[in-house]
Amino acid sequence: MLKLATATMRMLFLILFLGWLFAWVMLPTKLYKNTWTPRLKAKLNSTYFREQGTNLLLFTFPIMFIAAFGGIYIHWQKISKKSGSERSAKKSSRLSFLKRPVLVMAPLGIVSMMELIFALMFLVLMVWSLANYLYVSFGSLHMHKAGEKVWEAKFRSVSLRLGYIGNTCWAFLFFPVTRGSTLLPLVGLTSESSIKYHIWLGHLSNTLFFAHSVGFFIYWAMTNQMVEALEWSSTYLSNVAGVIAFAVSLVMWILSFPQFRRKMYELFYYSHHLYIIYLIFYMLHVGVAYLCLILPGIFLFLIDRYLRYLQSRDNAMLISARLLTCDTIELNFCKSPELDYKPTSIMSVNVPSISKLQWHPFTITSNSNLEPNTLSIVIKTEGSWSRKLYRELSSTPEQLEISVEGPYGPTSSHFLRREALVMISGGSGITPFISIIREVIYQSTQQSKIPKLILVCAFKNSSHLSMLNLLLPLSATPLDTTKIQLHIEAYITQENDNSGEESQKHLQTIRFKPNPITAPVTAVLGPNSWIWLGAIITSSFIMFLLLLAFVTRYYIYPFDHYSDPIVYHYSYRILWDMFLVCVCVIVCSSAIFAWQKRRNAKEGKQIQHLEMSNPTSPGGLITNDEGMELESLPHQSIVEATQVHYGSRPDLKSILFGRKESDVGVLVCGPRKMRHEVARICSSGLAKNLQFEAISFNW
Repeated sequence: MLKLATATMRMLFLILFLGWLFAWVMLPTKLYKNTWTPRLKAKLNSTYFREQGTNLLLFTFPIMFIAAFGGIYIHWQKISKKSGSERSAKKSSRLSFLKRPVLVMAPLGIVSMMELIFALMFLVLMVWSLANYLYVSFGSLHMHKAGEKVWEAKFRSVSLRLGYIGNTCWAFLFFPVTRGSTLLPLVGLTSESSIKYHIWLGHLSNTLFFAHSVGFFIYWAMTNQMVEALEWSSTYLSNVAGVIAFAVSLVMWILSFPQFRRKMYELFYYSHHLYIIYLIFYMLHVGVAYLCLILPGIFLFLIDRYLRYLQSRDNAMLISARLLTCDTIELNFCKSPELDYKPTSIMSVNVPSISKLQWHPFTITSNSNLEPNTLSIVIKTEGSWSRKLYRELSSTPEQLEISVEGPYGPTSSHFLRREALVMISGGSGITPFISIIREVIYQSTQQSKIPKLILVCAFKNSSHLSMLNLLLPLSATPLDTTKIQLHIEAYITQENDNSGEESQKHLQTIRFKPNPITAPVTAVLGPNSWIWLGAIITSSFIMFLLLLAFVTRYYIYPFDHYSDPIVYHYSYRILWDMFLVCVCVIVCSSAIFAWQKRRNAKEGKQIQHLEMSNPTSPGGLITNDEGMELESLPHQSIVEATQVHYGSRPDLKSILFGRKESDVGVLVCGPRKMRHEVARICSSGLAKNLQFEAISFNW
């Protein structure tokens, strides 16, 4: 019965999505403008929605419906995980050729066949839309000034339509950055792995808006109408709002280029929060009808952002920290046993004592099955923020206030069904593979079929070998690692001998004093998060439609209808839309979050009571775990499985081409050069058994 329900839902989602895409294809055509629009307006643009009715139905409703019921679908998939995994494995095998890298180059990065196909289809949509917009507009040119020449009118028309195309990009722009998305998992994506789509769309939309804005400035200058740039019309869109949005977007765009983002990350980070101002003035510029075209992405992003804010208001319960000699930190949190996440998931962290505004994402290295009560992340001290954190921990504080957002990650780990996994890392890129190895250890205790594991890690010096101590959790429970086939090839690139090897043995653990105002890390909306997220999307969207209909019918419509020639201010309409969206998101999200938090609070008190009554967790205690780490049987097995090479780099071609298994998953996390080299090897076609797995952190 459950299989039939999920199959029916998948088919319904597909029909709605194709219908939504078809609406975008038809939107710029003459048929839509001259034939469909009058009929749709007559039926849909009632006194309750006015000019928003058509676009709400065609461009907003389908995506909101999929997002709302997508939560139910993902929840059902989670229930039938075993059968769902088998179907996913077969499907993944059939479509593996679409996931192979076909384009490896900067600045696009690693692009698979499927990504290339969809990117080309999107570009075709852009060209199709622009061509049709110009064809329709050139057929009925409007002269906006006496004595205006035809070519000037055409120039204005081109500039205007470039803005229309940029607005189409915005319809997709916010989906990749919605971390708790019910849409991305439906197509096998996570927010982290699809960030590059946000970057592509951002650059494309900013290029189009730049051409749109500059084009109008040139047009106004040619026709002596520069005063138009300062116009805030009461009956039409606001030009000055568009100018302000353009100026803000220009700052954000320039500082998002790699030259600024990598070298001055904090400047990029803070400037990117100007998106709030950008959004407000952008919507004031485009008006309510065009807002409905891009509303789903913004609506879902606001829900996600507000839920993240609610979660981050509480301090997380930090149990301990491990400090490695390679300037690496492992933070261990207390978590709810019901919190479940997959390998390669991430969690964002804020430390108010360092910066109240900065949030940084880190890989979760723990396993929710192997470690049901703890959650761990690893932080490499490479920037000013992480160096300050390392210094603060080195001073052995009794407590450390810390807030978290997440975890976020994939809903499945299909790559664990490969015959073998080759994991290639550079430096701190080893962190996502720690969670994979721990998951395989857990699966080995469940009598499941597990892959062979080959970990190839490159470090600058031997002190970084202490990262291998993190492969196994700091736990009193004995772990049986004899059932897994693990082989580690470690390369020390900047040392020619093992003179520095002893430095890896020193590993310190700081245990923090229990704090009654902290709470274990829990799922934002409890164990049934997907169901409750769907409920928030459904209730907030329905509430928005009802309030919008009420305000339009009983406030805006009478004002327009009975106050002729005075009409309701054009910009006030969009302000009503923005206000109602925010109110509905805040009310519905807060209500459901508070309902779930009461349940989580009871569980948190029980867990906290156990922690506070545990005599082995004194605050501020520093211990040297050298004996425990190196003499325990599981860690000894890690040492025996490790082969260290000094003064050399891994020969990736020979390592990958040397694998004889029929189905080898290849995962890579590290510097761009390493990622691109591995992708080129897997896409060369010289070894059919290599399946490149694009995990996060590859943009």
